[in-house]
Amino acid sequence: MEQHNEECGTRKDLVLYRLQTALDTLESAKILLLAKDYKGANNRAYYAIFHAINAIHAMNGNAYKRHKDAIANFNKEYVKTEIFPRAMGRKIGEAEEIRHASDYDDFYIASREEAERQVSVAEEFIPLVQGYCRNELKHQEE
Repeated sequence: MEQHNEECGTRKDLVLYRLQTALDTLESAKILLLAKDYKGANNRAYYAIFHAINAIHAMNGNAYKRHKDAIANFNKEYVKTEIFPRAMGRKIGEAEEIRHASDYDDFYIASREEAERQVSVAEEFIPLVQGYCRNELKHQEE
Protein backbone atom coordinates (compact mmCIF):
# COMPACT_ATOMS: atom_id res chain seq x y z
CA MET A 1 0.00 0.00 0.00
CA GLU A 2 1.41 3.37 -1.00
CA GLN A 3 1.68 6.08 1.63
CA HIS A 4 1.58 9.75 0.85
CA ASN A 5 4.05 11.87 2.75
CA GLU A 6 1.68 14.75 3.42
CA GLU A 7 -0.63 12.36 5.27
CA CYS A 8 2.06 10.80 7.43
CA GLY A 9 3.98 13.81 8.66
CA THR A 10 7.58 13.83 9.73
CA ARG A 11 9.32 13.46 13.05
CA LYS A 12 9.86 17.23 12.93
CA ASP A 13 6.09 17.72 12.50
CA LEU A 14 5.46 15.59 15.59
CA VAL A 15 8.03 17.50 17.65
CA LEU A 16 6.54 20.85 16.61
CA TYR A 17 2.99 19.60 17.26
CA ARG A 18 3.91 18.46 20.76
CA LEU A 19 5.66 21.76 21.49
CA GLN A 20 2.55 23.65 20.37
CA THR A 21 0.40 21.39 22.51
CA ALA A 22 2.65 22.19 25.49
CA LEU A 23 2.25 25.93 24.85
CA ASP A 24 -1.53 25.64 24.45
CA THR A 25 -1.78 23.61 27.65
CA LEU A 26 0.30 26.19 29.50
CA GLU A 27 -2.15 28.86 28.36
CA SER A 28 -4.99 26.76 29.79
CA ALA A 29 -3.09 26.54 33.10
CA LYS A 30 -2.79 30.33 33.23
CA ILE A 31 -6.51 30.78 32.53
CA LEU A 32 -7.40 28.30 35.28
CA LEU A 33 -5.03 30.07 37.67
CA LEU A 34 -6.77 33.39 36.98
CA ALA A 35 -10.14 31.67 37.52
CA LYS A 36 -8.87 30.45 40.92
CA ASP A 37 -9.16 26.80 39.84
CA TYR A 38 -5.86 25.84 41.44
CA LYS A 39 -6.25 22.09 41.10
CA GLY A 40 -7.05 22.54 37.40
CA ALA A 41 -4.07 24.87 36.98
CA ASN A 42 -1.78 22.28 38.60
CA ASN A 43 -3.11 19.64 36.21
CA ARG A 44 -2.63 21.76 33.08
CA ALA A 45 0.82 23.02 34.16
CA TYR A 46 1.96 19.42 34.64
CA TYR A 47 0.55 18.38 31.27
CA ALA A 48 2.29 21.32 29.60
CA ILE A 49 5.55 19.96 31.01
CA PHE A 50 4.64 16.42 30.01
CA HIS A 51 3.88 17.40 26.40
CA ALA A 52 7.23 19.22 26.24
CA ILE A 53 9.00 16.08 27.51
CA ASN A 54 7.21 14.06 24.83
CA ALA A 55 8.44 16.53 22.21
CA ILE A 56 12.00 15.75 23.32
CA HIS A 57 11.32 12.01 23.14
CA ALA A 58 9.88 12.44 19.64
CA MET A 59 13.25 13.86 18.53
CA ASN A 60 14.65 10.32 18.82
CA GLY A 61 11.51 8.51 17.77
CA ASN A 62 10.78 7.39 21.33
CA ALA A 63 7.28 7.15 22.78
CA TYR A 64 6.07 6.06 26.21
CA LYS A 65 2.57 5.00 27.20
CA ARG A 66 3.06 5.69 30.90
CA HIS A 67 3.95 9.07 32.38
CA LYS A 68 6.29 7.40 34.84
CA ASP A 69 8.32 5.89 31.99
CA ALA A 70 8.45 9.12 29.97
CA ILE A 71 9.70 11.08 32.98
CA ALA A 72 12.12 8.38 34.13
CA ASN A 73 13.67 8.22 30.66
CA PHE A 74 13.85 12.02 30.47
CA ASN A 75 15.65 12.09 33.82
CA LYS A 76 18.06 9.34 32.77
CA GLU A 77 18.87 10.65 29.28
CA TYR A 78 18.61 14.41 29.73
CA VAL A 79 18.86 15.39 33.41
CA LYS A 80 21.56 12.99 34.65
CA THR A 81 23.63 13.94 31.60
CA GLU A 82 22.94 17.61 32.44
CA ILE A 83 21.47 18.45 29.03
CA PHE A 84 18.74 19.94 31.24
CA PRO A 85 19.53 21.23 34.75
CA ARG A 86 19.23 18.80 37.63
CA ALA A 87 17.09 21.35 39.48
CA MET A 88 14.58 21.15 36.62
CA GLY A 89 14.38 17.37 37.05
CA ARG A 90 13.45 17.88 40.71
CA LYS A 91 10.84 20.52 39.80
CA ILE A 92 9.27 18.16 37.25
CA GLY A 93 9.10 15.38 39.85
CA GLU A 94 7.34 17.77 42.24
CA ALA A 95 4.94 18.89 39.50
CA GLU A 96 4.03 15.25 38.88
CA GLU A 97 3.34 14.66 42.59
CA ILE A 98 1.23 17.83 42.88
CA ARG A 99 -0.75 16.98 39.75
CA HIS A 100 -1.43 13.51 41.10
CA ALA A 101 -2.61 14.90 44.45
CA SER A 102 -4.73 17.55 42.70
CA ASP A 103 -6.41 14.97 40.50
CA TYR A 104 -6.83 12.01 42.85
CA ASP A 105 -6.67 13.00 46.53
CA ASP A 106 -10.19 13.79 47.70
CA PHE A 107 -9.14 16.16 50.47
CA TYR A 108 -6.18 17.81 48.77
CA ILE A 109 -6.42 21.60 48.86
CA ALA A 110 -4.37 23.34 46.21
CA SER A 111 -3.16 26.81 47.07
CA ARG A 112 -2.74 29.80 44.79
CA GLU A 113 0.99 29.94 45.61
CA GLU A 114 1.45 26.31 44.69
CA ALA A 115 -0.45 26.67 41.42
CA GLU A 116 1.57 29.80 40.58
CA ARG A 117 4.75 27.81 41.24
CA GLN A 118 3.63 24.99 38.95
CA VAL A 119 2.76 27.40 36.14
CA SER A 120 6.13 29.08 36.69
CA VAL A 121 7.95 25.73 36.33
CA ALA A 122 6.16 25.10 33.03
CA GLU A 123 7.00 28.63 31.88
CA GLU A 124 10.65 27.99 32.70
CA PHE A 125 10.83 24.50 31.20
CA ILE A 126 9.04 24.93 27.86
CA PRO A 127 11.45 27.57 26.45
CA LEU A 128 14.37 25.30 27.41
CA VAL A 129 12.73 22.48 25.48
CA GLN A 130 11.96 24.73 22.51
CA GLY A 131 15.61 25.79 22.33
CA TYR A 132 16.85 22.22 22.63
CA CYS A 133 14.47 20.93 19.95
CA ARG A 134 15.22 23.80 17.56
CA ASN A 135 18.94 23.12 17.93
CA GLU A 136 18.54 19.38 17.43
CA LEU A 137 16.25 19.80 14.42
CA LYS A 138 18.75 22.19 12.86
CA HIS A 139 21.56 19.65 13.32
CA GLN A 140 19.43 16.87 11.85
CA GLU A 141 18.70 18.97 8.76
CA GLU A 142 22.40 19.69 8.13
